[in-house]
Amino acid sequence: MGEPQAKHDVFQAIADPTRRRLLKLLADQEMPVTVISGHFPMSRTAVSKHLRILSEAGLVKERRVGRENRYRLDPEPLQEIKQWYAYFERFWENKWAALQHFVESDDPDQ
Repeated sequence: MGEPQAKHDVFQAIADPTRRRLLKLLADQEMPVTVISGHFPMSRTAVSKHLRILSEAGLVKERRVGRENRYRLDPEPLQEIKQWYAYFERFWENKWAALQHFVESDDPDQ
């Protein structure tokens, strides 16, 4: 039957600047929500809601340690964004190559 469908996809999850900051914060270390919320000018409840969306998209893993939940980045779902970007990068590369050619050409009227 396969895995259940995520409630939020990766693109929805990273659309919010706060969630992007959360991912950067959790990239290097696992943290409890009490520590995480100290990095943001919002309530612990608001931070928890953002973490839940990231978790539903598979970008954050949670584990229980004693009485607290600790969160860490799971970068695997970011591969979807990398693949999307790689597909469209060819359009940007053509524009950059044309600009480079124009800038480096000897004829200013070209």
